Amino acid sequence: MNPSSSEKINLKTKQKRRRENIKQSQPYINMRKLQEAMKQKREENELKEKKLSKKMKTQEKTKKKATEERTITESEEKLNTNTKNKEKNDGKGRSYTLTIALPGSILDNAQAFVLRTYLAGQVARAAVIFNVDEIVVFDERKRSDRDAPGGSKGDSNHLFGRLLQYLECPQYIRKQLFPKHSDLQYAGVLNPVASPHHMSVNEESIYREGLVLSKSSKPSGGSLVDVGLKKKVLVDQTIPSGQRVTVKLNTLRSKKDILKGTAVSFSTPRTEAGIYWGYTLRMADSLSSVITECPYEEGYDTIIGTSDKGTSVDELKLEKFRHALVVFGGLQGLEASLQADDKLTVDNPRYLFQHYLNTCPNQGSRTIRTEEAILITMSALRPKIDLAQR
Repeated sequence: MNPSSSEKINLKTKQKRRRENIKQSQPYINMRKLQEAMKQKREENELKEKKLSKKMKTQEKTKKKATEERTITESEEKLNTNTKNKEKNDGKGRSYTLTIALPGSILDNAQAFVLRTYLAGQVARAAVIFNVDEIVVFDERKRSDRDAPGGSKGDSNHLFGRLLQYLECPQYIRKQLFPKHSDLQYAGVLNPVASPHHMSVNEESIYREGLVLSKSSKPSGGSLVDVGLKKKVLVDQTIPSGQRVTVKLNTLRSKKDILKGTAVSFSTPRTEAGIYWGYTLRMADSLSSVITECPYEEGYDTIIGTSDKGTSVDELKLEKFRHALVVFGGLQGLEASLQADDKLTVDNPRYLFQHYLNTCPNQGSRTIRTEEAILITMSALRPKIDLAQR
């Protein structure tokens, strides 16, 4: 049965509307696809950016590491060059030594313990300022006075010696070498001597003072040493733990956790590179022992005494020497030290010394304290010593 004309019209109208609806909905379908495509593209771009960023960071890290390694190499080469130039300029370093000697009784002139401590610090600083290699503290009392009841003032000698040793020791190993002691109760008032071997962790030198920690566990042996750096140093010698040593480093930087070096003599920095390396301390029981117990095999070849009764230092002409000794008196001068020494038969200290000097002619004060005399004397002798060593 054929549809009527009205039904045909309705069918055409429905088809037309359907086509229009499909046509109108098409843009929305395309928009959703576009949004999905854009989201996918954005995710792909983000992934690419992450990969690129990671790659750039890796490259930057590699570049930074290469730069650091190059900087380290350049620094080592520069330092080695500077060290070689310094050694070249200094020749064989400094071969001569300078010793000062003074009685421990000078601390008795201080009225309080804290002032005695501070006085010892003044002497230590004066010694370091003028590159003194050895300090000798001697007892200037008569032997009978030492053995008599109440003769405990000899403790001034031990106090003096302990404070001088404490000040000379590098700060990063003091705690291990100097446990708590009543002699050090006022160590906080002491000014640092700031000697070249008192280095911070950031200072660079092929020489450093250190403390032996333990023996190495490696088959090759050796010892681990704390030299005040972030890394410990392995020296090839086997040394008992707790010992203080002077170390010469093979290199200043290494990728490994441990540096390598060699234990050397305390005098090596001075003799090889001309670097002042602090002082050693010696205790003597009398004025004569200062001279006779010299630690150097050839002895002191230049011995100088100081007194206001001596010859003016302006007239002094020094010959070249290997080991010089400068002796200072106490409160009563060297004359009192001479009289207290039973081993000496001379009655005038002038005969004990090659040079008996007044290092401050026409002094304004009636007395010059020993700590003042050290500064005055070493200032006057310095140009004469330099001239003699040329």
